[in-house]
Amino acid sequence: MENKRLEIKVGLFVLVGLILLAILLIQFSKGASLFRSSYELHLHSANVGGMKPRADVMLAGVPIGTVADIQLSDDDKSVTMILKIYNQFPIYHDAIFTIEQAGILGDKYVSVLATTNADPKLTNNADVYCDVPFDLQEVARSASGFLQQLDGTAKKLDAAITDLRTQVLNAQTLSSFSAAVTNMKAITDSALAAVQDIHTLVNTNGEQVGLAVSNLVHFSGELNQLANSAQSVLATNGENISVATKNISDISVTIKQLANDLQAGKGLAGTVLQNQELATNVQMLVANLSITSSNLNQHGLWGILWSHKTPTTNAASKK
Repeated sequence: MENKRLEIKVGLFVLVGLILLAILLIQFSKGASLFRSSYELHLHSANVGGMKPRADVMLAGVPIGTVADIQLSDDDKSVTMILKIYNQFPIYHDAIFTIEQAGILGDKYVSVLATTNADPKLTNNADVYCDVPFDLQEVARSASGFLQQLDGTAKKLDAAITDLRTQVLNAQTLSSFSAAVTNMKAITDSALAAVQDIHTLVNTNGEQVGLAVSNLVHFSGELNQLANSAQSVLATNGENISVATKNISDISVTIKQLANDLQAGKGLAGTVLQNQELATNVQMLVANLSITSSNLNQHGLWGILWSHKTPTTNAASKK
């Protein structure tokens, strides 16, 4: 009987020890405490980046709860994390949720960033959202691709430099460049010599240059005076010049009218030009006048009259 009682006592002691051990394991294994009340939040994200259940939920670096469970959403495109937050830590609706990592190789946890703490507070089973966490492996893959592109670019640049050395920086090109530099130096020396000659010429002929400039200034002044005089003449005789111009225009009209009358056969001159017989007679008359004037010049008036009377006398004597 006593042995049986002893066995019962030992069994009860072991059972109590196991219960206490289980409580301690739960308490120190980042699980939910059995002695602290909590409320749940449903945190949605496109990717949790390796987050594990029983991870901490921290507010300003202080643990305020744990990640109780991680489930795929109904659309199989996003993830829902069940957060158990202790009741003593209220979270407001404007809080920002992120997934962070403790150090480079540390465990991931859910970080809650409080902003203005404006009401209302998040209640049990409220839905909240967070961005995709920073993925070091994805960054490494992207950096690897970037390094490959950079390596390809470096190879192309090296090939371009090699082509540049082969095509441009060869011996012939360098020789031509050296000759061009030499020619440029010679041209520069010639230009300097020409400038020096001009400077010497100006210094040795400064008086003549000054005189020429003075003459040019004097000539410019006379031209200005001439222009002023012409302008004064035009200003004072503008009316006379206008009358003379009008008279010339009238004379031109009259001459044009006379030419038209001659062409139309009007007047004596027009009649002579249009009548051929009269024109012939005028020509004969002009010819006779020319002969008469010639005889008058040679024999005089008395000789002409005497030459006309002599034939008459001879005829009478013959009779």
